[in-house]
Amino acid sequence: MSKTLIRGARPLGGAQQDVLIAGETIEAVGTGLSAADAEVVEADGAVLLPGLVDLHTHLREPGREDSETVLTGTRAAAAGGFTAVHAMANTFPVADTAGVVEQVWRLGQSHGYCDVQPVGAVTVGLAGSKLAELGAMHDSAAGVTVFSDDGVCVADAVIMRRALEYVKAFDGVIAQHAQEPRLTEGAQMNEGAVSADLGLAGWPAAAEESIIARDVLLAAHVDSRVHICHLSTAGSVEIVRWAKSKGWRVTAEVTPHHLLLTDELVRSYDPVYKVNPPLRTEQDVLALREALADGTIDCVATDHAPHPQEDKDCEWAAAAMGMVGLETALRVVQHTMVDSGLLDWAGVADRMSFRPAAICRLSGHGRPVAAGEPANLTLVDPAWRAPVDPADFASRSRNTPYAGRELPGRVTHTWLRGRPTLADGRLV
Repeated sequence: MSKTLIRGARPLGGAQQDVLIAGETIEAVGTGLSAADAEVVEADGAVLLPGLVDLHTHLREPGREDSETVLTGTRAAAAGGFTAVHAMANTFPVADTAGVVEQVWRLGQSHGYCDVQPVGAVTVGLAGSKLAELGAMHDSAAGVTVFSDDGVCVADAVIMRRALEYVKAFDGVIAQHAQEPRLTEGAQMNEGAVSADLGLAGWPAAAEESIIARDVLLAAHVDSRVHICHLSTAGSVEIVRWAKSKGWRVTAEVTPHHLLLTDELVRSYDPVYKVNPPLRTEQDVLALREALADGTIDCVATDHAPHPQEDKDCEWAAAAMGMVGLETALRVVQHTMVDSGLLDWAGVADRMSFRPAAICRLSGHGRPVAAGEPANLTLVDPAWRAPVDPADFASRSRNTPYAGRELPGRVTHTWLRGRPTLADGRLV
């Protein structure tokens, strides 16, 4: 049985301790641990977190392997400290059947850089008119529990209600891309002062907030679980806060880029800042940070959305929406939340591991750094500072808004069930 001794780490940012991994499990946590046959990793006070869990990625396979594959996407995940990711359904073909979700799941199993949990489509072909095979996807080898038409909104209230009712049978969750389509036709960026100055079609906050309001009411009506993807406005925060005060089964996520970037950046007309939902105002960014800190927003999810460079390097109206985020997410969260004092490292573990794993009931992940627990772990050097260099990414795509921006923190090691997938900053 292989053994690894992580010497002098700070689990969840606390006091320095040693952590002994034996096989797939944490054998012991304490001071002065030793094991004659163990490989030793000198942590030197680095922060040890449970492996990060991402509820929202686009791995593009099958069908758009020019953008990303399960292999390259999971390598990027390991480089960013993730041991489990959820792959959205907007592939080609759409992941709306047991066969497609099993294909994605098996690809993740065979590549071995992190666990891949497919997200099944809510409707056939993401068309919004007919429920997909939710039960069959749940009963498949992939064991799907989260369903989303992410990329498009489930706009029909009756279809949304039926989906919420259906997944109650296995305590599943519908993850909604909240975007009222009639309010965003031709929209290019956040509707506000900047869009008016630039003459770009605006994307009103109400387009997101109206769908969230509808769906939390539907979830309460049928007593089911709804998860709000990439929440982006201060108004959305207030709706989710109100729903949670009622005890309704509502959870929400925020992306790293919505915690840091604002619509002022669109003045450059650089398409790297074109995302869905759009970058919002400074007021929205501050509200999102506060909501993540107080628990109104449950977790951080990257919405890792890779594109070939030619799909981003074109004029604004034609540019694809989305940016990669797996390799920079923890650095942005440290910058916006930890270094500002809004969260400590235990809070980061809660928002990027414990809570996302609990939302999707993901076995073996989001567990404490304690003896007897699975050895899914991430070691972070929080003192490290360097500019982001997209050339270092493991992702097939490079569409990041952080190129050249100095961000703190570096993931040095990642372990998946005790096996290193990243060691000294290099993929294994």
